[in-house]
Amino acid sequence: MQRTSGILLHPTALPGPFGVGDLGDEAFAFVDFLARAGQGVWQVLPLGPTGYGHSPYNALSAFAGNPALIDLRQLVACGDLDQARLAKAMMTESPLDFSQGHQLKEELLTLAGRTFFTSADKGRRDAFARYCDESAWWLDDYSLFMALRLEFNGRHWTDWPAGLRRRETEVLQQWRERLDGACNLHRYRQFVFAGQWQALKAYANDRGIRLFGDIPIFVAGDSADVWANQHLFQLDRDGRPTAVAGVPPDYFSATGQRWGNPLYRWDRLVEEDFAWWQRRFDAQLQTTDMVRIDHFRGFQACWSIPADEPTAVKGHWEEVPGRALFEKLRTTRGSLPIIAEDLGIITPDVEALREEFGFPGMKILQFAFDSGPDNPYLPQNHIPGCVVYTGTHDNDTTLGWWRKLSVAQKHRVREVLGKKLLDMPRDFVELAMASVAELCVIPLQDVLGLGSEARFNTPGQAAGNWSWRMASNEPIDRHAESLYTLATEHRRLSQSRDLKIF
Repeated sequence: MQRTSGILLHPTALPGPFGVGDLGDEAFAFVDFLARAGQGVWQVLPLGPTGYGHSPYNALSAFAGNPALIDLRQLVACGDLDQARLAKAMMTESPLDFSQGHQLKEELLTLAGRTFFTSADKGRRDAFARYCDESAWWLDDYSLFMALRLEFNGRHWTDWPAGLRRRETEVLQQWRERLDGACNLHRYRQFVFAGQWQALKAYANDRGIRLFGDIPIFVAGDSADVWANQHLFQLDRDGRPTAVAGVPPDYFSATGQRWGNPLYRWDRLVEEDFAWWQRRFDAQLQTTDMVRIDHFRGFQACWSIPADEPTAVKGHWEEVPGRALFEKLRTTRGSLPIIAEDLGIITPDVEALREEFGFPGMKILQFAFDSGPDNPYLPQNHIPGCVVYTGTHDNDTTLGWWRKLSVAQKHRVREVLGKKLLDMPRDFVELAMASVAELCVIPLQDVLGLGSEARFNTPGQAAGNWSWRMASNEPIDRHAESLYTLATEHRRLSQSRDLKIF
């Protein structure tokens, strides 16, 4: 990586008329802001269609895009949606909340899809057919999965009729024919999402901005991926997991964490030359320019919990052939633009795996002050080959974190850094920018100086996550010049930039 900096903001947090963000004018304006601010990276979270709780880490597909991010105004421009119908939907007495926005977009996308199939011109129909052919290897199963999910009122696929659970050929064919129209509507949404996302990506790349994506190592049990590839997961005959993912008991939790994702059958993945993972990385790196692997340590060993255990206490470590996977990817695809999420307790063999393939790790400033001088997150212990953050989407905002510290803890931070820290979170933003880390990423909430009310996710909390969004009247442009100045002072301007903006 060249030395640069960027902003972390998931597209659902962009302002917009439906309360869930989208890929329209606000997204392009954010790219313009990044360019004016001298930033070279826009980091996002996973972009898949979300299930329960709207978590991007619990997606219904590892390959599909989230239809809730589709910009409906562009559908008016191409003739799929009536302007008057859209305007009527946007005439609400109060701003839509996250769930209301999802529901309204769902209804309007259905209308747009029906219009497309009755009146789209030949050029768009041909483009749709090409997209479906090129994506059939995942899109056919995904579209049927989504149509069946609606048919069975959102029930988990393991509660579907036996023939569908077990994917019996004749039963699948019967349902494909029966739900052909509904499947096409889901194909249409993916066609539109892909087009809008690639247009945004091209716009960002043209302005020197790289898109930084995210791959969760595990996938949701209630997903098209598990239903369509049951032989690749540790499941019983009815599709229910026999072992699930999590992390063992530690200082923070006496019972560990039981995430519940089904574990992979790595022996089967090896037999198939990692074909599923190869396709997953290919798809991700067509969508973004670089990618973070969430829970990287799971590629060395994962904590396997018997599915009938209520906690993670009785789990055990299972070795994983991550080295063979990354060797395959490196041999067939060359350099891998991967960042490893290596937070928490990381063993030497995990570090060795990361270092062997040259994957930068992560350093979080909020984690730097709860131990001694060897704490790897302290700025003086950073190394060039890493990515520094003030905090991540799983942390409180830096201002919220600072306000919750005791007087003694604040004194400790000041003592370690040797400065007064008069302006939080600005002081931490400057500290991150000054790090030797090649890439510095700042959550937008820290740029805006927001408190705990703007926290995006609280791990372990079942409700209230993922719904923060930037206010439509938030004057973010007033921060562009100061960010540009910091990027200049700390040599983080893109090498391709030679035009001073301010």
